[in-house]
Amino acid sequence: MMRKNYYQKLAFMVILLTILLIFQKYTSRSRDPFPDIKFIAGSSIPKNVSDFDPNVLNKEQWEKLGFSEKQIITILKYKDVVGGTFTSKEQLKKCYAISEEKFKELESFILLPDNGKINNPKYSNHFEKKEISVSGKFNPDLFTSHDWAKMGFSERQSEAILKYKSYLGGSFISKEKFKECFIISPENYRKLEPYLLLPLKTPEKFKTFVSYPEKIKVQYHPFDPNSMNIDGWKALGFSEKQANTIVNYRDRNLHGSFKNLDDIQKCFVISAKKFQELRPYIKLNPVEVKQEKTDFSKTDLNMITFKQLIEFGLDEKSAGSIIGFRKKLRGFVNKQQILTTYNIDKDLVQKLISIAPLDASTVPRYSLTEAPEEWLKDHPYFKYSADKIIFYRTSYPDDKKIWKFLKLKPEYEERMKLYVK
Repeated sequence: MMRKNYYQKLAFMVILLTILLIFQKYTSRSRDPFPDIKFIAGSSIPKNVSDFDPNVLNKEQWEKLGFSEKQIITILKYKDVVGGTFTSKEQLKKCYAISEEKFKELESFILLPDNGKINNPKYSNHFEKKEISVSGKFNPDLFTSHDWAKMGFSERQSEAILKYKSYLGGSFISKEKFKECFIISPENYRKLEPYLLLPLKTPEKFKTFVSYPEKIKVQYHPFDPNSMNIDGWKALGFSEKQANTIVNYRDRNLHGSFKNLDDIQKCFVISAKKFQELRPYIKLNPVEVKQEKTDFSKTDLNMITFKQLIEFGLDEKSAGSIIGFRKKLRGFVNKQQILTTYNIDKDLVQKLISIAPLDASTVPRYSLTEAPEEWLKDHPYFKYSADKIIFYRTSYPDDKKIWKFLKLKPEYEERMKLYVK
């Protein structure tokens, strides 16, 4: 009986071990790996995106390119960190708010050189920092803004250096004081120091002899504001810019004459306090304008005045539009341009251009490779293509190639070529 129980237990153990081995075999079997899954992401940039300069994009324009508000803040901060201007695609790519995938999508549209290095030296100053160069010993007290710029400082830096000299009383005094000018970096100071014709140390009593220009006390006298020129207004204590504004306000806005004291008071550069100082001395004699009839057959359309257009019969809106459009164009090249001016009486203007001559000999014209940036960006015909022109000419200083790259509509190209020599 005992032997029987022993064999039963042994058989049970064998069966149990067999079951466990089978279970382990099936549960430990390695599963077939899943294939790698790749998600194909569609382009996140809008279909109608065109070439762009990242230096001129505002917040809304970055949003249109698919960036979040947080990313845009980071991009704009990064632009400030690198000096306020992206100089190359390579530099823009380093902004961690722009992923590698996003940069690849946008790269072909970015109007920047690849690495900031430009072969054409004529335009290299737009992208590369200038090196300071010194030709010999010099006295910085005698340097003008042009001299500092020639040495390698920017126009803004040159002006700041001169303001600092003015703050010191008109002289840098010593190398020690010159070094304190925040515009001049330690690296640049080390380059300049051996060449400076200045004492090494600042005199102990420096503060006692620094002279500051005293404000000139104005000697008022009776005057007629209608006969006063720019120098006359400056003698009354106004700056040259303010004096110009007053004369322009009188001659253009008021057609040559202050009619009453209110007209003078309304000029925004004359403060209430200044007006009260001037008031007792104002002897107002409104100018009686003797209207001489204009011979429009001898009046050049590039020289015709606002008053003459009014005399011809145009209203102020039409006359102002023509003068304003002519100013932006820097002069009309042909008479048909005048008819494209907004807000004009076309029938009356057609009559005018059929009578009056047009001399376009003084109108400035440039090649695309030589046109000043300011002119390109301000001219009504060029401003929408200005950034592309500036970009393309850095690598291809050839007008024919630039026209080819611009791919403009024939009518746009035709009107631009009116101002190209």
